[in-house]
Amino acid sequence: MATPITFAHRGASADEPENTLAAFRLALELGARGLESDARLSADGEVVLVHGPVARQGWRRKRVAQTPASQLAELGVPRLTELYDELGSGYELSLDVYDPAAGKGIVEVAAAAGATHRLWLCSAKLGLLEALGAVAPDAHLVHSVRRRNVEVPLERHAARLAESGIDVVNMHRSDWTAGLVGLFHRFGVKAFGWDAQEVRHLRELLAMDVDAVYSDHVARMVATVGEFTV
Repeated sequence: MATPITFAHRGASADEPENTLAAFRLALELGARGLESDARLSADGEVVLVHGPVARQGWRRKRVAQTPASQLAELGVPRLTELYDELGSGYELSLDVYDPAAGKGIVEVAAAAGATHRLWLCSAKLGLLEALGAVAPDAHLVHSVRRRNVEVPLERHAARLAESGIDVVNMHRSDWTAGLVGLFHRFGVKAFGWDAQEVRHLRELLAMDVDAVYSDHVARMVATVGEFTV
């Protein structure tokens, strides 16, 4: 089997503050092949890496969409350009995208860094993914969804993803079975599993032949994948 991508969820977030350059740097030092984050636009149109619409540090709060990137940086929120400037582009980058404007900004920044081919754009909205595919044909499109929220038979869903050029379905680790991984693989759609925090969770997913795992615990994830794929 091909070695699954090890995505550090919000960087090495079990060891450093999530979605910070320190967390991303440590994740790569620990051997992660990929980084994961969330991308939003600041008030001045910069792509910043922060999970929610409100950035927090201690008692301080700033609404991301209403705050310039320079002020968000004071709360530890990095720009996507800084990520590439500081850490280069020699890794896979999985970004949750919430709106078309942010998606367009991500693609522009990644293109300037020569990194769109290592970009994995994630969304629950199929229409958003299809639109991003039109502007970034060499980026990878990822449908992030819980199994219970797929409203059609899963085989039909896999067929739609394949027809739409969506490369991956990303579900919570508890949603996957070996049969489901095989189903999506038959349609040429990769299977990613997130929230793999414990060794047993990682081993369960690896035994199903998933294509990537996401974890906060980077050293644990890297070691378990390494042992499994020797």
